[in-house]
Amino acid sequence: MCGIVGIIGNNNAKDILIDGLKKLEYRGYDSAGIFVNNGQEDFLVKEVGKIKELENAISSNVNGAMGIGHTRWATHGKPTVENAHPQFSEDERFYLVHNGVITNYEELKNTYLSNVKFASQTDTEVAVQLVSYFSKQGMSTLEAFKKTVNLIKGSYAFGMVDKKNPDEIFVAKNKSPLLIGLGDGFNVICSDAMAMIEQTNQFVELMDKEVVVLEKNSYTIFDKDDNEIQRNSYTVDLDPDDISKGTYEHYMLKEIDEQPAVMRKISESYFDNNDDVKVEEKLVNDMAQADRIYIVAAGTSYHAGLVGKTLIEEMTDIPVDVKVASEFGYHMPKLSKHPFFIFLSQSGETADSRQVLVKVKELNLPTLTITNVKDSTLWRESTYQMQLFAGPEIAVASTKAYTAQIAIQAVLAKAVGEKMNSQKAKELDLKEELALAANGMQSMVDEKEMLKKLAHEFFINQAHAFYIGRGVDYDVSLEAALKLKEISYIHTEGFAAGELKHGTISLIEEGTPVVAFINDPNTSEHTRGNIKEVQARGANVLVISNEKYKQDSDQIVLSSINEMLEPLISIIPAQILAYYASLERGNDVDQPRNLAKSVTVE
Repeated sequence: MCGIVGIIGNNNAKDILIDGLKKLEYRGYDSAGIFVNNGQEDFLVKEVGKIKELENAISSNVNGAMGIGHTRWATHGKPTVENAHPQFSEDERFYLVHNGVITNYEELKNTYLSNVKFASQTDTEVAVQLVSYFSKQGMSTLEAFKKTVNLIKGSYAFGMVDKKNPDEIFVAKNKSPLLIGLGDGFNVICSDAMAMIEQTNQFVELMDKEVVVLEKNSYTIFDKDDNEIQRNSYTVDLDPDDISKGTYEHYMLKEIDEQPAVMRKISESYFDNNDDVKVEEKLVNDMAQADRIYIVAAGTSYHAGLVGKTLIEEMTDIPVDVKVASEFGYHMPKLSKHPFFIFLSQSGETADSRQVLVKVKELNLPTLTITNVKDSTLWRESTYQMQLFAGPEIAVASTKAYTAQIAIQAVLAKAVGEKMNSQKAKELDLKEELALAANGMQSMVDEKEMLKKLAHEFFINQAHAFYIGRGVDYDVSLEAALKLKEISYIHTEGFAAGELKHGTISLIEEGTPVVAFINDPNTSEHTRGNIKEVQARGANVLVISNEKYKQDSDQIVLSSINEMLEPLISIIPAQILAYYASLERGNDVDQPRNLAKSVTVE
């Protein structure tokens, strides 16, 4: 949930580190810092707040060819300068940045470091103090670093420097992502290739429990058994312009607007010239043989999985369970005889999902990762992979990854359904439906002014709000509520419309905003009845319907497509309403408080 950058061999280290940290701001953070060494002097600068606060604190004399940097999202200890990274040893020789959580830090502290004076409340400081401790026992820096890593339990991505040896950076990872980047006469480390894409597009992936010694012209990788291994680099195909806001005020608005193009990109990537769906044959066969499919995800991806459940069940007749990753990993239910697992993740680095994947792999069960990030951890470790093709998503509140996940699940469901001779799958012209969805999305993103006014009318000065719906509309209600609450900080809940009368309706007061989705063919009239119920208690109701089920009083009317795919369009106004509600409250739309984009801790 934090960001790491590092560089060795480039005299412009300070500026490259700062630029890299800026590109990692989307992950969420509350403090930042850098350490730079020029061979004679070293400079440590840390600040609470945004990167601009760090920039303002860096004096003009800070320079060097080696350095590490970090954005911190507080876990152990409050957001303070003392708790910001890099953390350093008591003798100020070793400096270390860390993503992850060390679960046995107190035990290590009590066992080895009882005589050490700590400067922070972090688990990270234990790691760097341990390196110093073992170094004073006569070990080399590499030996001390390896010893420390072997003692640590939990998740970590480490970048460490020894100011007595400014020609090396020491690197290790377990569960948390970390990459090596190869430049011309210099090398880098980063927790996301996006941070260093302007410096190089050649990266080396690291596996869990590996330790690396990085120099400006070389790198040495040691596996968990301390064997030196060779691994070639791969090319990251990422245009730096893709991670720019361009003319947009916020990434979130840009990413909302990109969704029609994402639908077209998915069609282009997953259909051949004959409009036949293209999915790996072995994946289709494995999934067709399953007696139950488990979709494992978190947050927005979980909500996309709920829509995917309907798509897959309707087109394959295979039962589908959608599970919250953080619960499933520790409370795994009794599995069916031939299960198939699908992991949904925007980043491909979601720690909660990965710990489920590890356990599923131990059972030798087939797995598929659907993610936006090729070569991410979940991608590499799954049996099969499908890419979202949504392009970089920078805003913390996911928008285009959600709709892309639904579209890819539809592609998968159609491919498997056709294999199983499903009439519904054969009859669904998915390529045409995705084209219609793209047009319907475009119609909505073109209505920003109208939606801005509705956001003001319904959400100004409100502390609570509700989204309701039935069937897939209920699934969309959950995601719509999450979008509003996470960036506007309005307490918002999504409810099955028919469940209101079983308790929740007691929360309806005069003026309470209730947004109702009416796009389900089986229950549209029932939801209209639920609207009457909340209106009778004083609710201020906003209706989002489609052309088939609209009434004259409905404020937002969507294009109509196949009902299973209607969420692709119906979520768009909810995303835009959340955006303007947040903007009107003066919030940081792209980086809402307490949240991070890539959740790499359990």
